[in-house]
Amino acid sequence: MSSRLPNSLITLTVVIAGALSPLQATFAQVEKRPHIKIRGIYGGAPTQLLAQNKKLPELGVNAIFMGSGSLTDQRIAEMKQQGAQVFAEFNTMHVANYLKDHPDAAPIGVNGKISPAPQGWQGICPTHPGYRKYRMDDFRRVLKEYEIDGIWLDYHHSHASWERAVPDMPDTCFCKRCLNQFQQETNVSLPDASTPELSQILLGKQKTAWVQWRCDVFTDWVREFRSIINETRPEALLGTFHCPWSETDFNGALKNKLAIDLKKQAKYIDVFSIMPYHARFNHPQDPAWISRQTTWLGKYLDIKGEPGDRLKIWPIVQLSDWGEAVPVEQVHSVLDHGTRQPSTGVMVFRWGSLHPQTEKVDAMIEYYRAINP
Repeated sequence: MSSRLPNSLITLTVVIAGALSPLQATFAQVEKRPHIKIRGIYGGAPTQLLAQNKKLPELGVNAIFMGSGSLTDQRIAEMKQQGAQVFAEFNTMHVANYLKDHPDAAPIGVNGKISPAPQGWQGICPTHPGYRKYRMDDFRRVLKEYEIDGIWLDYHHSHASWERAVPDMPDTCFCKRCLNQFQQETNVSLPDASTPELSQILLGKQKTAWVQWRCDVFTDWVREFRSIINETRPEALLGTFHCPWSETDFNGALKNKLAIDLKKQAKYIDVFSIMPYHARFNHPQDPAWISRQTTWLGKYLDIKGEPGDRLKIWPIVQLSDWGEAVPVEQVHSVLDHGTRQPSTGVMVFRWGSLHPQTEKVDAMIEYYRAINP
């Protein structure tokens, strides 16, 4: 067949392209992405659209992520009747109200005193037995009470505020409970010294052992969460919302500061939902940062985004304004980079602040519909 188009067809193409808006013309060129199984919304059901008698399938949406505290049987049933899966978000280390009656659960800093909440973000000591039981009991309750398809861990990291261009990550926790447990579980003997002196040892010559032990404490929480799922709702997925950095970013802060050991957690996790909020994290003009981070994670955990993979990557990408604004012209690029393999799903952050921005919502819908096989 000749590669030259008839003049009439060329004319028709030009006319059609001219009739489309720039965004519509862009979406007309979007390729189908059959590897993307999840096209989600984070932050609750799009009730504003449903009130207009719109249905999730015509919006291109097939997954809703909502906080565990906002789950209701009625809302779950409504979403499932429209063919959507429902996933719950579960706060692990950020229930600050617990400290009101349990001040001994506050993280201790290098000076031996309670570490102030960095940028208002209040973490909890990960070895506090009462707090751990409190969260595990609530985790079990959510799984027993609601017909959810999965549950995602959130804030599962140490006392820190990393969701910003310049992270604030104090070194913690040096309470007596943590120090004693560290010695018992690592066979490392610490001298009889003050907390400031001990913290310097742990961040100095014993740093490797200290960092790995802290990571293992948080990983053990994940192990227990997995066991609760296996006991109560074994068909449900266990996901995690987590920091999108590589192992070298911010001098290895993923492990050294946040106590996140992705490879060890991978034994228990089904879905890794990194949070590459490009605008929030100082990449406002570089949506390609999103796919660079998912590519790194895929290589790090050997996730290819293929049907046989046990582990999955479903990033949560920023469309709503938080810090830097996300212009409507970026919607296509953000979702394009968020849906490139090894990703097999994507969700947008975040419905509560996104839905009034109707142009961006429309662009999201058009993209979701365009990639749906």
